[in-house]
Amino acid sequence: MLGMMINRKEEQEIRYLIKREMDEILYDLKDERIDHTVKNAMEERYKILFSLFKRFAPPFECFKYMPSKYKQLKKG
Repeated sequence: MLGMMINRKEEQEIRYLIKREMDEILYDLKDERIDHTVKNAMEERYKILFSLFKRFAPPFECFKYMPSKYKQLKKG
């Protein structure tokens, strides 16, 4: 296990960057031009980012990015 000490501003920046990356992945997953193999890799990346995001974000922020919601967006 690794530990890291950061201040409040750095925490906010990390949360922002992770959220932005997850939003981009969600947007790209809706694009039908992207190959299924690439989408699988994007889904794996999303799972990793979400698990990291859960460590920084309060629960109410995590609900927006929960993988079950992301799967519903992918189908729709």
